[in-house]
Amino acid sequence: MHPQVSRAPSAAAGTERGRISRKALLAGGLATALLLAACGSDDSGDAGSSDDGTTDISVGAIPIVDVAPLYLGVEKGFFDQQGLKLKIETAQGGAAIVPGVVSDQFQFGFSNTTSLLLAASKGLPLKVVTSGVATTGKDGADFGAVVVAEDSAVKTAADLASKRVAVNTLNNINTTTVNKAVRDAGGDPSGISYVELPFPDIPAAIAKGDVDAGQVVEPFLTVAQNQGMRQVASNYVATHPELTIAAYFTSANYAKANAETVTKFTTAMNESLAYADSHPDEARAILSTYTEIDPAVQEAVTLPKWPSQVSEESVNALSELAVQDKLITSAPDISQLLP
Repeated sequence: MHPQVSRAPSAAAGTERGRISRKALLAGGLATALLLAACGSDDSGDAGSSDDGTTDISVGAIPIVDVAPLYLGVEKGFFDQQGLKLKIETAQGGAAIVPGVVSDQFQFGFSNTTSLLLAASKGLPLKVVTSGVATTGKDGADFGAVVVAEDSAVKTAADLASKRVAVNTLNNINTTTVNKAVRDAGGDPSGISYVELPFPDIPAAIAKGDVDAGQVVEPFLTVAQNQGMRQVASNYVATHPELTIAAYFTSANYAKANAETVTKFTTAMNESLAYADSHPDEARAILSTYTEIDPAVQEAVTLPKWPSQVSEESVNALSELAVQDKLITSAPDISQLLP
């Protein structure tokens, strides 16, 4: 059994062979979300209960490797066991998902941690319900890294200083974590020229010399390495060995009004995360049900870790980096954001 999938109008269309739809972990859309929050009702209700007693809920997600547990959990019946019927709506990134959750278009969503911190700093009423994805903690063997051309003069993270580095989104998790890796290696990241490009376009930009390096995640990391590119930094590992990179969340209003549904979703999601983490072959296999990916790439990708617990220490680290890099002026109260 596969979940019902509805593609939002803004979702990316198909990608070229061997690549997944673009992953854009965006912090944008905050002004729109604030407006939606201001206009929204405090009495957020369930998406609806069907005749058989199940509750229908919509989940905003990005069609990438990270959300494999969500699809696997539906296939395994973990959400059915909780009386939940999921409608997974795919969007290109957090710019659509965060305001969608705030306005109750989605009851739950998936977004990277820095985007959630930026939203919290703007006063958006969000509540994380469980972890989404985490680094493997293994330098050189993570699902995200900075890559360069094989013959590049860039040998270490410190060498990225003053270089052109492609990232999927400016002023977000991948810029702050790359900056952290460069600082720790003895370099000065202030001179880096970040270039915003969708993940699928980054390997080609490196090959053409349009940029000197690029931060990519799977499956684009495997695609780049298959083209002869090499890693120079594991930016997530450099930031924290248990970095919580993304999380599932809801609105604070929905959580207050629908505590039982939130508990059921969290229970099913945690079971899904644990199952995916302990059954990597099944997690890898589920990718082809919701992405366009070459079988050879699917077999080779490095899977992330899927812990059910959010690493509060790592979220604090991301919050501090957001302040240091002037993404926000002061750290939000993460106790209000985290479970």
